[in-house]
Amino acid sequence: MDTEENAPPVRPGSAHSRELGGEIRKTRQNSGRSAPKVAEALGWSVGKLSKLEKGTRGTSTVDIAALLGHCGAAKAARERVLGIAAEPDTGSFLRLHHQRSDRLVAVSVHEEIAETITVYDPVTVPDLARTEDYTLALTGDPDFATALAERQRLLQRHPNPHVTAYVHEMALRMAVGGPAVMRDQLLHLLLMCEWPRTTVRVVPLAAGFHTHLRYPCTLLTFESPDKPMAYAETDVAVAFHDAPEAVAAYQQKMCHLDAAALDTEQTRRKLSRWTDLYDRKAA
Repeated sequence: MDTEENAPPVRPGSAHSRELGGEIRKTRQNSGRSAPKVAEALGWSVGKLSKLEKGTRGTSTVDIAALLGHCGAAKAARERVLGIAAEPDTGSFLRLHHQRSDRLVAVSVHEEIAETITVYDPVTVPDLARTEDYTLALTGDPDFATALAERQRLLQRHPNPHVTAYVHEMALRMAVGGPAVMRDQLLHLLLMCEWPRTTVRVVPLAAGFHTHLRYPCTLLTFESPDKPMAYAETDVAVAFHDAPEAVAAYQQKMCHLDAAALDTEQTRRKLSRWTDLYDRKAA
């Protein structure tokens, strides 16, 4: 039996190690095998497997390959997990959009344990505040729209995190999907204003341009000692960062948004006006 006596020490989880752990946990769960049974079959302690799945312990690729083999992982899953395991943990990594399951695990495994999530998009409604119809009109991808809606439902069932969504006024003007879709999207934002653990704030055009407003991003914080993490989406990939200098840049960006955005009551009034406008156009 592989005990924890000579194991690497428990470490703060990184964005990369948590994604790897989430993929390993998903593979084991999909096999229908319990953690104690898998650990026993591999000669591991349950603690070793638990820490590996949480991303707070490393192990060799040989160990990971043995686990995947025992769980009967399909070829695509094996290649994906071993590919992640082979990557150096440099504080930044990319997930291409065509690697859909990779991207969702890389995001969802962090959302599940985050204490706070702050999202911003300069042109569209941020993903965690979108309706399914808005997402479908925006992406043309029904599978992605369904998966995003499920991510949102899972977040609402968690005791954490607190979600703050900064919505630029440009997104209110951008009629994605037509007046009816926009009316329903804005009604959804108004409802979110009343949800517990949720804050919606509009960044008005009157705030003017600033370099911090150029690009979208999401910033997550976790219970100590885990480091904050940020990710940003491009046309072809999502870039994840937990290197201190990268995270500091995103924290500075969020401070600017906090100073530039309308307060919650002003935000409600702004959203109500745009909802009424789209409602009249949809009639």
